[in-house]
Parts: sequence; C-alpha cells; structure tokens
Amino acid sequence: MALPRASSFPLLHVVLIFLSLLCFASPYCGVLAAGDASQGAESASASPSCNLTSQDVKVNNWLNGDERPSLDGLSARFGALLPSSVSKASKLPAILANPLNSCNNLSLKLSDSIVVVKRGDCTYATKARIAESSGAAGLLLINDDEDLPEMVCSKNETLLNITIPVVMIPKSAGENIRASLSSGGKVDVLLYAPTRPIIDISVVFLALMSVGSIISASLWDDFSAHEQVDEHYNQLRRKDQPSAEMNEEDSEKETVEIKAVGAVSFVIVASAFLVLLFFFMSYSFVLLLIVLFCIAGSQGLHACLLSIFLRVFKGCRQMRINIPIFGEATILSIVLLPFCFAFAISWAINRHSPHSWIGQDILGISLMITVLRVLQLPNIKVASLLLCCAFFYDIFWVFISPLIFHESVMIAVATGNKAGGESIPMLLRMPRFFDPWGGYQMIGFGDIILPGLLIAFSHRFDKSTKKGILNGYFVWLIIGYAFGLSLTYLVFFLMNGHGQPALLYLVPCTLGLTVVLGGIRGELSNLWNFGEKQSEVSPAGQV
Repeated sequence: MALPRASSFPLLHVVLIFLSLLCFASPYCGVLAAGDASQGAESASASPSCNLTSQDVKVNNWLNGDERPSLDGLSARFGALLPSSVSKASKLPAILANPLNSCNNLSLKLSDSIVVVKRGDCTYATKARIAESSGAAGLLLINDDEDLPEMVCSKNETLLNITIPVVMIPKSAGENIRASLSSGGKVDVLLYAPTRPIIDISVVFLALMSVGSIISASLWDDFSAHEQVDEHYNQLRRKDQPSAEMNEEDSEKETVEIKAVGAVSFVIVASAFLVLLFFFMSYSFVLLLIVLFCIAGSQGLHACLLSIFLRVFKGCRQMRINIPIFGEATILSIVLLPFCFAFAISWAINRHSPHSWIGQDILGISLMITVLRVLQLPNIKVASLLLCCAFFYDIFWVFISPLIFHESVMIAVATGNKAGGESIPMLLRMPRFFDPWGGYQMIGFGDIILPGLLIAFSHRFDKSTKKGILNGYFVWLIIGYAFGLSLTYLVFFLMNGHGQPALLYLVPCTLGLTVVLGGIRGELSNLWNFGEKQSEVSPAGQV
C-alpha cells in the first residue's frame, strides 16, 4: 500500500478498507428464514414408494387449552400430504407412544390422535406403519438433533401404503411436548404446510435499497456542492495541518485508488479471512465483528448526515470550536458524532429484536455509501481484474467449496451456523412480509460494493468526457445491475431457495455490459487506460 503522506490518509480510511474486506468476504445473496427446516444432505430415497417432496410444516400446539408458539417441522417423503391452510387442518390430541420408539406394537389404541415418538431403533416407515395400525391419525417424530434431515425409505421398503402424515420436529421442541404429556398435561396438535409465495415484496425493497445505495454514492459529491468542504474527513485536523478549505482538487486526497496489485490482494486476503471465519467463527468472534461494524457504520452515518446538514444549513460550516490535541472542528460535527455512536450501540443491544433490521440497514447503507466515496477504481483495466477475480471467488466459495469442506463456506459464514445464533452483520436484511414462514431476505455488502465501484467509476467517466444520459455508461450500468440482481433472485427461487453467488450474475451484467458498450462505441481503449496519466501526479492514496 503506497501512501503519499500519513496526514492525508485518515484513520477512518484504514477502518473502511478493513470493513471492505469483511464485506468482500461475504458477497452472498439468499434468504434467512426464521425456523426454516434444515434439510440434510441425504440422497433421494432408493424406494419408489418414497417419491413425495418433503414439506415444511407448521405445528400449532396447545397445552391444557392455551395456545403455545407454533413449531417448525419437516414431513416425510411418504405418507399423506398436509393441507396448506389452517382452515383445512384438524386439531387433534397428542399421545405419547408406548414404547416411545414405536418400533413394536403399541399398547394403546390411538384413534384420531397424533402419536408422539422418538427417533431411532427402526426405520421411519416402520414407526409410521405401527402407528397407523394402532389407529393414529398422524405421527410426530422427535429428532435427536436440532437439524431436520429428510425422512426417506430404505431399499427394502418398496410397497408402502402409509396414509397418515409423518412429521419430524427438532429435539428441543419435541422434548417440551414430551415433558408436557409425561406430566399429565393435555396437548393438542394441528399440522399444516403453508406454501411459500413465489416472490415476496421484500425482494423488491431489497433491490431498491441496493440500487439506491449505489446511485446515492455515485451522485453524492454532485449533491454536495463542489465549493463545500467535506467536513467529515477534515473535522479533526491536527494543529500542524493547514486550515484552508479544500477545493475540488484537494478533495482527491481523501480518496483511495485501487491498483491492480490491490485488486488481486483483496481477493486473496478475503479468501483467507473467509476460511478463518469458517473454521474459527464463534459467538465471541462474531461479537468482535459486530463491534467493528458499529464503529464503521456510525462513522459512515456521521459522514452522510454531516454532508446532508452542511448542504441544507450552509452557515453551520462557519460555527467552529477548537478541540485540544485534535484542533478545529464544526459544532455540527461534534453534535452529530455522539448521536451516531448512540444509534449504533442501540442497534447492537437490540439486534435480536423484530425491528433490528431497520437499524442494521441504515448503518449498512451509510457504510457502503462512504466506502464507495472513498474507494475508487481508476479504469476498466483494474475493474476487470477486480471483478473477474471476485466472479470466480464467489463461484468457488458457494458452489465448489462443499466438495472440499463438505458444506458451502460462503453460506455457512453468512448464516452464522457456527456462531450460536449470531450472524455477521455485513448484510442488508428485509423481512419477508407475506411469507407465512417469516424470516429475512438478505444480500451481502460485497454484492453492492463491488459492482458499485464500477458504476461509480462510470459516472466519473461520463462527467469527465461530458457524456449525456443515453450515450454515457452510468444509467446503462444501473439498469444492468438491476437486471442482474433480478436474475439472481429468479435463479434463487428456481433453485428452491438455495443461496446464490450474486456476482455470478452481476459481473456479466455490469462489467460485461461496459465492455460491450465500449466496444460498440469504439471507446474501449479510453475506458481501459482512463486516468493513467493523471495518476502519475495524483496525490490520492493507493491500495
């Protein structure tokens, strides 16, 4: 990393570059559902009798007449299909099997009831056959783990004629029902399998936030008048620094230009950090990432709010005080700083609340806007190197890594499966408002920042070459990014909710579109070598 001088490279830039690596390490687009059934990696059943598709099941339950929170389950590949709505389902009493494993004839007659059994000692089909022969209307199987594997048949079970629904529930939920029944409580159960909507409105909002973040970052300096000082980056100057207002030329000192070596280094370091997260991710490790996210997010929010307020209230720029050691700062900057830190701390404390996604998205968008303003691509040459490396990086860690690590490293890190319920916060989240299963739609910061760097460059290129809307690149790349994001979610739904490497679709729709347009217009050489002469004398930071 070659820097012109330390004084023109604030500590905030170091934090932002580090956070950019974290964002780069999780470019993931997918869905995180509250209580999604976690299907195991078991292969399809060897028996033709087990040709049903497993259903995600809602298990409504009552204890002594009082309704308790619904449970999530997974139906077997055999047996009866469950209704899709509560109105078509029946509320039936639950009874503990005797013996509890339901591998031998049951001592009780279970007419019109749901029999509760534990997993093990015999096949799923054997348990279901014995329960049905005893008159049970359904089988509720308690798993020996919290994950729910598919219930399939063995090779010898070829002529099944099971007509009752068979549902598996996690160990903790099943033990609660078992304890209630063992203590003499009356438990009623209602089983149904609501269908998930083909598309949820949350996808639209998430796409709008992603596109809006890139547009805002690209046009931010146009919104903030050229004659204004970027007070956020100049707010705590040391006394030995000049106090003159920065002009447009000086403002270039506050950007970090990505070089070819830096682009490749980003991918290598991000890969190493991703593997580190995969093997050593823990509750404490994720808490550290949350702290770093709060620091950078609050700084990003401070930068955005300060620019907006200084744009609206221009007189605030003249209201300054002198701070010992740090020097001169505006009163507005000092007032906003504790508010931004308080906002980040409040989100961290309440990050598990139902509405915490709002604070996370505000901090995340502010951070991404600030990163896109600080980090800059000089030309398409470096952009091609960075995005092509990221393209293969994304494919490898989502699709190929399971062959080496036995699960997708990217998805495991993004969903926080090894962090005690915590997940890394470098994601935009949006609740699935009309999905009966709830949960969140999400997209990694890397899927916004990496294409955003190219789109922000296209805006600077259009301004420098005085291009219009239609004969420029910026608007077309925004359209290409939106199309690529839509394509990502389309494939996501066609793949039954399997997380997708968004850069697989976003890179061709942005970088590919740039190359095609540049080739058609005969401007590819200019795009490829843009800014190289200026960079020889530019005082900007480099990475």
